[in-house]
Amino acid sequence: MPVNSFDNYPMSWKPDKKALKRPFYYSIASLLEQDIISGFLAPGTKLPPQRELADFLDLNFTTITRAYKLCEFKGLIYAVTGSGTFVAPNAARSIAISADKLSGCIDLGFVASFEQTNSIVAEVIQKVVGKSYLEQLLNYNDPTGIPHQKTAGLNWMESFGIHADQEHMAIVSGAQNALAIALFALFEPGNRIATDLYTYSNFIELAKMFRIQLIPVSGDEQGMLPNELESQCNQMDIQGIFLMPSCCNPTTIMISDARKKELAAVIRNHQLILIEDDIHAFLTAGIIPDYQQPMFHLLPEQTVYICGTSKSICSGLRVAYMVFGDAFQKKISQAIFMINVKTSSLDAEIITELILSGKAHEIAAQKKQLAQSANDVFSQVFPQHEIAGHPLSFYRWFPISGNADGAKLENTLRLHGVRVFHSDRFLSGKTMSNQFFRIALASTHSLEELKMGLEILKQNLE
Repeated sequence: MPVNSFDNYPMSWKPDKKALKRPFYYSIASLLEQDIISGFLAPGTKLPPQRELADFLDLNFTTITRAYKLCEFKGLIYAVTGSGTFVAPNAARSIAISADKLSGCIDLGFVASFEQTNSIVAEVIQKVVGKSYLEQLLNYNDPTGIPHQKTAGLNWMESFGIHADQEHMAIVSGAQNALAIALFALFEPGNRIATDLYTYSNFIELAKMFRIQLIPVSGDEQGMLPNELESQCNQMDIQGIFLMPSCCNPTTIMISDARKKELAAVIRNHQLILIEDDIHAFLTAGIIPDYQQPMFHLLPEQTVYICGTSKSICSGLRVAYMVFGDAFQKKISQAIFMINVKTSSLDAEIITELILSGKAHEIAAQKKQLAQSANDVFSQVFPQHEIAGHPLSFYRWFPISGNADGAKLENTLRLHGVRVFHSDRFLSGKTMSNQFFRIALASTHSLEELKMGLEILKQNLE
């Protein structure tokens, strides 16, 4: 038997040599992708070392490196220095979260925005429709926003600690659109962005789409650990970092002011581009004692600050504000035109009128009250579960026991009449043994429906 015979050698993945075609690296990557998507290679599977696979296939080591790198760009696998290469937890399925129509099922999965306040928005829409300059809101002019709409946005963000001018802000079509614009404008395929271990699932999907690798960084109850971020930056070339300081989705963790300063020092030292998604700032600013300032204030020239209005004012209007420094101004403006051409001035005008009339603050105050009531219901159903993280969060991060498959667990609960999302959807990299549910509190039509859904969930967990 040849020295390098692998006929009886245990390997987690043995691609069919006969199926290989030139260029070999592309063929290997395609076979690996097929086996991951088909479920043959489960999430978390450790792949053969590159030299071992090269010996098995009688190919050059660099060929395997190129194949692995291609799959890494696609978000199918990830590497851990000193440990090896693994199948990504969400490689085989889409984890994008949307408001699907559910039949006979209480939705505790999709995080809506306490839509009970939309009647106030409807009244303001009637006022906007009657404005003398309505026709001017229906053209292509002012792709980054009409000046008076920008002024309103800047006024809205002042209470969150943002001080900027019209030249360094833009109006876009919601926070998720802002994330896509930031990735398109400032990053390239193959770039790396550090994130919390559990992070916004749709950001994970956007990173896949733009072929950007997410680097998970461990954290604690105060947010991402600065020494862990420093360690990752020292081990590999990282270009950016994504954070949700006021209330991380899904963990509800708020980054303390002291931790922000520690992270800012690392970000500054390694010249990272910070994407700060502060969609929950309206819940935090002026309420949480430790909330002093957004990270944009600490790193104005390295940060893209995103302030969405979907949670604070109205989800259906899809309006968000982006704030940025001189270094990013031209690229972001170009990206806005390439992706959006422009955001609806009519939608932005409605948000503007809500802000200027004071109705936006009224809506935000009502949403805080509704969030408090929903969290009280959660505490009644799960009295043993200590509320950690943001006390007014629109969702809760609930630990569960066992080691079941996340997708199967979601499907089982859905058959029993309730939809929640498993923590697997939010993993930015390595597979974890601990499991959680993200339980939305803001999507039901009433507190009675919320309580019913939580009771169903409790019964099934027991």
